[in-house]
Amino acid sequence: MDVSKMTVSINKAINTQEVAVKEKHARTCILGTHHEKGAQTFWSVVNRLPLSSNAVLCWKFCHVFHKLLRDGHANVLKDSLRYKNELSDMSRMWGHLSEGYGQLCSIYLKLLRTKMEYHTKNPRFPGNLQMSDRQLDEAGESDVNNFFQLTVEMFDYLECELNLFQTVFNSLDMSRSVSVTTAGQCRLAPLIQVILDCSHLYDYTVKLLFKLHSCLPADTLQGHRDRFMEQFTKLKDLFYRSSNLQYFKRLIQIPQLPENPPNFLRASALSEHISPVVVIPAEASSPDSEPVLEKDDLMDMDASQQNVFDNKFDDIFGSSFSSDPFNFNSQNGVNKDEKDHLIDQLYQEISGLKAQLENLKTESQRAVLQLKGRISELEAELAEQQHLRQQAVDESEFLRAELDELKKKREDTEKAQRSLTEIERKAQANEQRYSKLKEKYSELVQNHADLLRKNAEVTKQVSVARQAQADLEREKKELEDSYQRISEQAQRKTQEQTEVLENLKQELATSKQELQIAQGSLDTCAQAEEKWVTQIAELEKERDSLVNAMARREEEVSALQEQLEHTQLKLSSAQESMCQLAKDQRKMLLAESRKAAEQVIQEALRQLEEPTLISCPGSADHLLSTVKYVSNCIEQLEKCWSQYLAHPEDISGLLHSVTLLARLTSDTIVHGGTTCLRAPPEAADALTEACKQYGKETLIYLAFLEGEGTLESVNSTSMKSCLSKIMAIGEELLPRGLDIKQEELGDLVDKEMAATSAAIETATARIEEMLSKSRAGDTGVKLEVNERILGSCTSLMQAIQVLIVASKDLQREIVESGRGTASPKEFYAKNSRWTEGLISASKAVGWGATVMVDAADLVVQGRGKFEELMVCSHEIAASTAQLVAASKVKADKDSSNLAQLQQASRGVSQATAAVVASTISGKSQIEETDNMDFSSMTLTQIKRQEMDSQVRVLELENELQKERQKLGELRKKHYELAGVAEGWEEGTEASPPALQEAVTEKE
Repeated sequence: MDVSKMTVSINKAINTQEVAVKEKHARTCILGTHHEKGAQTFWSVVNRLPLSSNAVLCWKFCHVFHKLLRDGHANVLKDSLRYKNELSDMSRMWGHLSEGYGQLCSIYLKLLRTKMEYHTKNPRFPGNLQMSDRQLDEAGESDVNNFFQLTVEMFDYLECELNLFQTVFNSLDMSRSVSVTTAGQCRLAPLIQVILDCSHLYDYTVKLLFKLHSCLPADTLQGHRDRFMEQFTKLKDLFYRSSNLQYFKRLIQIPQLPENPPNFLRASALSEHISPVVVIPAEASSPDSEPVLEKDDLMDMDASQQNVFDNKFDDIFGSSFSSDPFNFNSQNGVNKDEKDHLIDQLYQEISGLKAQLENLKTESQRAVLQLKGRISELEAELAEQQHLRQQAVDESEFLRAELDELKKKREDTEKAQRSLTEIERKAQANEQRYSKLKEKYSELVQNHADLLRKNAEVTKQVSVARQAQADLEREKKELEDSYQRISEQAQRKTQEQTEVLENLKQELATSKQELQIAQGSLDTCAQAEEKWVTQIAELEKERDSLVNAMARREEEVSALQEQLEHTQLKLSSAQESMCQLAKDQRKMLLAESRKAAEQVIQEALRQLEEPTLISCPGSADHLLSTVKYVSNCIEQLEKCWSQYLAHPEDISGLLHSVTLLARLTSDTIVHGGTTCLRAPPEAADALTEACKQYGKETLIYLAFLEGEGTLESVNSTSMKSCLSKIMAIGEELLPRGLDIKQEELGDLVDKEMAATSAAIETATARIEEMLSKSRAGDTGVKLEVNERILGSCTSLMQAIQVLIVASKDLQREIVESGRGTASPKEFYAKNSRWTEGLISASKAVGWGATVMVDAADLVVQGRGKFEELMVCSHEIAASTAQLVAASKVKADKDSSNLAQLQQASRGVSQATAAVVASTISGKSQIEETDNMDFSSMTLTQIKRQEMDSQVRVLELENELQKERQKLGELRKKHYELAGVAEGWEEGTEASPPALQEAVTEKE
């Protein structure tokens, strides 16, 4: 196929007119990809189109590209992958438009990108998605994991198809017949490709889901079933709405999905599944399209035409011409050069005649195909007219039946009128009724007349249609006659070509005479040669003048060279002065950088000498990380110094290294001072002295740099020894929690959770034992109070047990989703801070449960305080809140296990509130039973007791204030020690102080 013809078809298919893409142009583009085995021509034309500025143009490009991906050559996908990012950018650009074709283009481009990615990842699937069941099994390679992933990818693919389907329908005004307008057809035309894709994807999804249900548990595939149900409902609705549109009825037969979706839980339901088949009629095409031959038909036709021509050539010249078709040596004795010239001329004539013959055949075939297309269009119009005629006949019969009923009603009315005339007092009323009925009858008569006229018009239209059919048959016969005439003309052309060849043979005999004429022309050439000699003499004179001019130019060039040498001498002297100036500037920059670095280090040493300037304590691990950075910086500085000595003009790296060393040295000294605040006195003194020594050695090292000494003279050994001493002291100050081997963290988490569960179970058993003893030994109010308190404690332990189980489930889900191919122990080791938080929270819950049971035992025995029990319940609430926070920091917010954990946490809060309420109620009941009797006291005694009570109240208030301050300091110290022991740092996940403050506010 000619590239220019394909280019024209692409430009005609993708234009700015809001009409559907013509089928003949799209088919030409498809055949072009098979002809050139790729889509290079298509993309070279499309890249010149303004797709980003015209939405209709982009929409029609998507339609044509979709057809090429489905029906074009297999290399279309490979040639198009390089433009995938451009399609994504164009999709985002059109997505900003909310009206018109903007959203449609954006969604269509996303679909095309998804289709390209799917077929690239699954090369076994052809572009049109037509596969057998055996090929579908081979695509999954008999691996259930591959089938699982393949099903997910098909769901994503089908989701994009349905999204485009739904968006196109939402953009149309379904209250009008949009499918018969050109604008509506422009939007609906691409949905034919979408329907073809959806039918195959739905079929393959059903088969893969049945296969997965035969290999995996039903619970595992619940998400797949839910997603299939959603897409099944959408696809069924869209297929039903599409089948009712007039535009699709003649172009495609859309299948209907079953009333109920397949039951994947029943394996035998697969035999009930019927694959949806989309049928495209043989004559289905857009109304203004023309039939186009397939590529294979064109190839077969070319081969057959070539064979016919070869046979005719052999019949004319004989079969011996197959080896040497123009061997005239034995006929006329012409020399070889003239014979070759004549053969070339004959070949050119034959090629021209072949081209004319091919053009005639192509034009005749095109005419036949156009006429056949016209016939199919007329037949379609005739079928539509027959349909309209049938509707008119049915409407006429319906109206005729209504007319009969009206006649019967009229007869009944006349009978009623005759009977009513007998009654004189109702004559006037009957007369009015008769007049009304008469008017109604006149209207019916008029309607009947109108219907008769309509029937006559319909009959006339039917006769016209029949006449058109007769004309069509006559045109068809004329076309057959014209085709016969064209064939006869082709035969005559062949005969004329034979005669032309005979004439050429005769002209060969006359070539000798022409040779004599050529000899005469040689004589005239000799005369022309004399004229050329004269012209050559004149050119020699011009050459001499040019030589003289060149000599003058050489003199001028020599003068310019002398000027150039003088200028170069001046330039070299200027460069030397610039180099000397640049060298001085580099020395100044190095000196200034060294001074600034010394000031930064001296400021850090001053802060170390004055501890009041250090506001908060630091951690040893932070100090160690800073020391590592300093060691790397020193090595980098030494490399930059050696480079500077080799190439003094490059000083940027050395200046950067000096500045970085000063900043890191300052950070090391400051972090060393902050770490000393938490260190023991001996270690703090050693660390302070090491930091001071390191600062001094750094200042000495920087002083050596300004002297521009050799690499050996600038020695950093003293600095490195000081850093080693600081690192050794920092490692001794590391928290105890960091000493645990990372590979043991996973086992330690399981052990702590198991120990916490065991502690809760033990506490529950002790509470049951205490309740049994109280029922056996106590009575009255005390028994009621004990039962209420111990019952609420039992409920709290049960709620904590549920919380621990939910926390284990959530932790297991976090580990499974986040570890990838690693083991759970490796995951715990990788997330050591989070793991240590879990361990700390588990310990706190178990310890709180044990302390609470001890407090409850003392209260039941009458030797404890109700306030201790309330404090223990608050402490357990805070510990469980810490466990919940530590468990959910890495969880997915939509996780079902997270929701269960939060529900269990609310249960613990409610149970804690119940313990506090029962404790307060029991305390009130006990105090009510111990009311004081003041009836026997005198006024003086009562006054004395009142004063003593006031003094006691003031003492208790003072003690309460002191105890609150003490509690705050204890909590602060507790979290400082816990942070050092467990490795907490500022800003880490699930910070325990923040959790405790939240629980305290809730209390």
